[in-house]
Amino acid sequence: MTTVTEALFKRKSIRAFLDTPVDQALVQKIIEKAHRAPSGGNVQPWKVVAVTGAAKDRLSHAAFSALMKNPEGEQGDYPIYPSKLAEPYRSRRYQVGEELYSLLGIAREDRAGRQQQMAKNFAFFGAPVALFMVIDRKMGHGQWAHMGMFMQSLALAAIEEGLGTCMQEAWAMVRETVRTALEIDESHVVYCAIALGYPDWDAKVNTLQT
Repeated sequence: MTTVTEALFKRKSIRAFLDTPVDQALVQKIIEKAHRAPSGGNVQPWKVVAVTGAAKDRLSHAAFSALMKNPEGEQGDYPIYPSKLAEPYRSRRYQVGEELYSLLGIAREDRAGRQQQMAKNFAFFGAPVALFMVIDRKMGHGQWAHMGMFMQSLALAAIEEGLGTCMQEAWAMVRETVRTALEIDESHVVYCAIALGYPDWDAKVNTLQT
C-alpha cells in the first residue's frame, strides 16, 4: 500500500492523461476518502461537481468560446494571482513556466506554441474526469483554506488508486461560463477544476518536477 510520504512525493501536476475511463464508483470512493479533510467547525464548505463524457466536451467548447470573446476572462472578485505579484513569488511563477516550455521545446518567442499549451487546460489535458470545486460566496478566507485541504486530500487519495490530478486554477478565467453551464446558483463561486485520470507516463510533460 502507498504510504502518506510516498503519495506526497508522487503527487504532481499531471498535464497529459490516458483516455482510459475512470469508473464512477472509484471517483466517488476518492471523494468520500477526501471528506476526512480538516474543516473548521465541520462546516465542510466545498461542493464537488464531477463532469465526464459529452458534458465535459461541451464545457470545454463553452470555455474556448468564452475566451475568444473575452481573453481577459471572468475572474471577477477572485483573481488567480494578485494584480502585481511581488518577489519572490513572481520569480517562482516565472521559473516554473520557463521550465515547462523548455521541457516541451517551446521557445520564448513562440507565442502560438505557448498559447496552444495553455489551451490544453481547457481540455483538461485529456483527463476523462473533471471535478469542479465550488464554494458559497458567503464563506471567508478560512473556509477557502478548508477547501484547499480537501483538494490536497483528494489528490493523495487519487495517488493510492493509481490516478493522477492537476489542480487547474485556469478555469477561474471562465468561472461564470462554468457556473451557468453547470446550473450552479449565483450564491456560489467556482474556484477551480481538478483534472482526474490515469497519467500518461510516456508524455514528456509529466516528467516536470517543480
